[in-house]
Amino acid sequence: MTDSTLPRIALTMGDVAGIGPELVARAAIHERVTSVGRPVVVGHPEVLRKALALIGCSQPVATIERLDVASTAPGDAVLCWNPSPVDVTAVGPGTVDASAGRAAYDYLVAAAEAALAGTLDAIVTAPLNKYSLRQGGCPLPGHTEILAEVCGRSEVAMMLYAGREGRVAAPHGLGVAHVTLHTSIASVPGLLTTSRIVETIRLVDGFMRRMGCPSPRVGVCALNPHAGEQGLFGDEEARLIAPAVAEARQDGIDASDPIPADALMRRAVEGEFDGVAAMYHDQGHIALKLVAFETAVNVTLGLPIVRTSPSHGTAFDIAWQGRAGVTGMLTAIEAAAQLAATRER
Repeated sequence: MTDSTLPRIALTMGDVAGIGPELVARAAIHERVTSVGRPVVVGHPEVLRKALALIGCSQPVATIERLDVASTAPGDAVLCWNPSPVDVTAVGPGTVDASAGRAAYDYLVAAAEAALAGTLDAIVTAPLNKYSLRQGGCPLPGHTEILAEVCGRSEVAMMLYAGREGRVAAPHGLGVAHVTLHTSIASVPGLLTTSRIVETIRLVDGFMRRMGCPSPRVGVCALNPHAGEQGLFGDEEARLIAPAVAEARQDGIDASDPIPADALMRRAVEGEFDGVAAMYHDQGHIALKLVAFETAVNVTLGLPIVRTSPSHGTAFDIAWQGRAGVTGMLTAIEAAAQLAATRER
């Protein structure tokens, strides 16, 4: 691809009190990024300049007002689009700040709307702080829910994806999607439905095909210990999950019977499965982050746009110290570029 045909990828700055500005600064100038896409930082340009100085980079920042004229900026400049009226230049490192939360929300929503309009090909999001987000006036808990609202989609799933560098054995990596998202453990059984489980299995299958896996093997987690032990520990496996598996198989998906998560996740990491449908957040996250914490990528499935992010948080404890590792961000951008190339238009 030539530079003009590479996908335009937005790097949202996230919460400026965290490591987001350092991550997007490091990523925007990295060869792994510029070789697969045309990055545009979405955030405050003065914060970006400070972040570039923090990492010892002297490249200029070109502030752009419209994404469709970004190509007129100087060739060596880091492009920055600031769609938020909130001034975050005085936000301190590692602090919960309502203005940082509001600006992070503004960056995300504007990038999503631009992607829906076709002026962006993908969004890669730096971390935000959920409490700062709430203090800034957003009632939604995180990226996934905000993007679902902006895009008008109710059937979305959070995917955690680890490539081969994340020490998983499957040749196309391992993707783990979750039927329920950011919610309490106590609420999970009541939120599970056969239709939601089927949709998650379909999303896992479709995602892994886009990542180059021709015939994904999808492992389906049980909810209860020992997969319920014939109803002794719960009946969700027989009542909800098994019917979902049967329906997915009718669609031609290679889905397993409900398997206890402690056994399934190990088998998946060792290469027996290409994807996993987990019933709740920690059921999938803990196992995959044990083997791929620095390199795992979050992907929001079920949206009409491409969105990925590194799997870690804002890391307030090391914010603005020049110590943030950029590997997860780079992997997220590469995944976004690949998904943008295979997106149905």
